[in-house]
Amino acid sequence: MRERKGQDMSDRYTPPYSITNRMVELIAEIAESVGRISGYRTMDSKPYLRRNNRIRSIHSSLAIEANSLTLDDVRSVIAGKNVIGPQREIQEVKNAYKAYDMLGKFDPYSIEDLQTLHGIMTNLTLEESGTFRTHDEGVFDGDVCIFMAPPPHLVPIQMKGLFQWLSEAKGTVHPLIVSSVFHYEFVFIHPFADGNGRMARLWQTALLQEWNSIFQFVPMESRIYQYQEEYYKSIAESNKNGNSDVFIEFILKMILETLIEVTEQEKNGATIYSRQVQELLRVMEYHMPYTASQLMSALGLKSRSSFYRNYLEPALRQKLIAMEIPDKPKSRNQRYLKM
Repeated sequence: MRERKGQDMSDRYTPPYSITNRMVELIAEIAESVGRISGYRTMDSKPYLRRNNRIRSIHSSLAIEANSLTLDDVRSVIAGKNVIGPQREIQEVKNAYKAYDMLGKFDPYSIEDLQTLHGIMTNLTLEESGTFRTHDEGVFDGDVCIFMAPPPHLVPIQMKGLFQWLSEAKGTVHPLIVSSVFHYEFVFIHPFADGNGRMARLWQTALLQEWNSIFQFVPMESRIYQYQEEYYKSIAESNKNGNSDVFIEFILKMILETLIEVTEQEKNGATIYSRQVQELLRVMEYHMPYTASQLMSALGLKSRSSFYRNYLEPALRQKLIAMEIPDKPKSRNQRYLKM
């Protein structure tokens, strides 16, 4: 295990890392992608896109920590529907949704806010909710222990030092680097009895959204989930190397790939979603069933054929809405749901 500064009050907590050429390349590509997304300016006009990305973030971040609920299950829990599954995992979804909904409403440079958010993230699922751990903990990839975290008596000291560094680095170190270093250091300290991975990913998002607001709805967690094995390997390799360089490069790569995906969403939203489809989506609430007549009334339309041709059928083709009775599309009991 690497040597660490900040293990007593006389030492300054200094996260060990360096800026590599690959990091510089990735930062430039990320900035370019952010610029493209901002240029489309369709995220603000598409709450359904923002919501879907937020749900994907929540599902993926929980799935990384072995929550077994599917994406559809998570969507249903958030919509207030009954879901069959472990009550703890259902509660984790509710907690994560509340925590992510607070992005932009708390101070990511405050330890007190960190503990408050942890209390929300682990409500009813953890005894030591919102407080630093009082016992030894390790980071595991399945049944394999990647490393043992620092002893509990050092946690308050190291967290104070980490947040002091975070405040000092603000404005002098690029937010992409700062947030990635914080993510790794947080996982290394492992300050809570549970929920450390979830909090690390949420906090990186919080730091990034201060740089650019689009990061509130960039599902970086879904890309990490796809490369979960590499995620843990990058942590283990950084521990072995004594610095977070490998982890930073990995996370920057995940951010870039996610932004490329969001760019495609934005581009398609700007060029494929017609004005009529956008109007249809605006009058619909998520997971609330509507009849065709109700939707026509909300849109102020009288021609049923025009409604089906210009509004309903394009939205169905693009899977922006779904039928409650898909095997009987012409059923008189048919209802439509916004996805």
